[in-house]
Amino acid sequence: MSEQPKASLNQQLDAINDYERQPVPEHKTKGFKDFLALVAGEHIAGTEFVIGPLFVLHGASATDVVLGLLFGNILATLSWTFICAPLAVKTRLTLFYQLERICGYKLVSIFNALSGLQAVAFAAFMAVVSAGAIGLVAGLDTPGFTQMLPNGPSWIILVSVLVALITIIAIQGIDWVSRFAKISTPWMPWVFLSAGIATLPQLGVNSISDFWSVANTTIWTGTPAPGMAKYGLWHILFFSWLCNTAMHIGLSDTFIYRYARKSYYGLASIAGMFIGHFMAWISSGILCAAALRSGIADPTPGQVASIGAGLAGVICVVIAGWTTANPTLYRAGLAVQGIFPNTKRWKITAWLGVLAAVIASFPGVVSKLDSLLAWFALIAAPVGAIVVLEVYVFDRLHLERDYSHKRNGIVNWAVAATWVGALAICWLLYEWWDLDFFFFMAIPGWFIAAFLYIIFSKVMQRSPTTVQLSRV
Repeated sequence: MSEQPKASLNQQLDAINDYERQPVPEHKTKGFKDFLALVAGEHIAGTEFVIGPLFVLHGASATDVVLGLLFGNILATLSWTFICAPLAVKTRLTLFYQLERICGYKLVSIFNALSGLQAVAFAAFMAVVSAGAIGLVAGLDTPGFTQMLPNGPSWIILVSVLVALITIIAIQGIDWVSRFAKISTPWMPWVFLSAGIATLPQLGVNSISDFWSVANTTIWTGTPAPGMAKYGLWHILFFSWLCNTAMHIGLSDTFIYRYARKSYYGLASIAGMFIGHFMAWISSGILCAAALRSGIADPTPGQVASIGAGLAGVICVVIAGWTTANPTLYRAGLAVQGIFPNTKRWKITAWLGVLAAVIASFPGVVSKLDSLLAWFALIAAPVGAIVVLEVYVFDRLHLERDYSHKRNGIVNWAVAATWVGALAICWLLYEWWDLDFFFFMAIPGWFIAAFLYIIFSKVMQRSPTTVQLSRV
């Protein structure tokens, strides 16, 4: 018998099927342990060494930090468990394809482009964080995170190599992303925890009874750093709940949970929220306080991690950035593939990797992390409300689902009006209330969009044009 010719690399990549435009079949679903690794890997990230110190620098009190993170992360876990995961299991579709069926190719392309750009930027943030940690160990001249321009070719080469490795994993699809997370995730929480505990004596904690006193006087002092706004309980609660708005109530994480065997797998998010966000943010806050006390005025994640855990802490920053960037760049590929449905996802992901490397070459982008998350939270919330209504409510209201799909892809203007209307109302409310925290607007945005979409859909579906089209 003659041997079959070996498939080329291009053919092997073309053969990868991640069900971008069809439901995930039952035999491809994954177990609960896979989701624990995926979610923990994505949310135990290098950015935890950025976000945790923010609460120190913004002058939050110890009580505000503990209670805000406790209740905020509970709400985030519930959002994945009762909104995102059940809908993903019910439809087995990505948000991007489902939205295309609802509102049409032209309109969804705008959202897909914004989603893809946000995800690429976030993957670039992870590369910047990881590269900074590597530079610290290697003795390279790495730029600070407020420095926008690269300080030489070594930085560009370093972030390009890191993004290339991230892109290789993302190209391979959900199986590789999941496998990498299962290998790298289990040890990272222990580094965060041990680093925080090991640093406490430097701050004057010599027994358990000392902790709360030191926490209030030395770590989370209630006094913001110069130029920083004051954060209180509500700031931290809403930030910890809504920093991942796009993923849970915005339904972007349907790309993961469409592979879940059961809808309760949304509970796996508790690993990311209470290890990656609760414990890691508290630990990195402790490390930041120690760094400030040692004379480092603007500590980088690598410097913060190395104070408590030395080389292991730096390695943790590198791997944490990588495990977060893998699914993020994969999500970007799915989003942009919706704009170019005839192009293979792996090719799109490869080009997005190039874009991520370009963005990561300018390290100052990481200082814009909170602004990016806040804006995209507001952009994504109305979209999540629209899809939830379509899946669970429209049949009960005798409204037609998948309006555009049933009409050869025409634009569903009810979605466009809802999206623009919700964003405009939220912006006006934000200005009127004179709020100092944009994350506060994501939840009103979700409910305003739900109300508007029902009204606009009723008007649109009762119009003479709609009735005529329905009869064709």
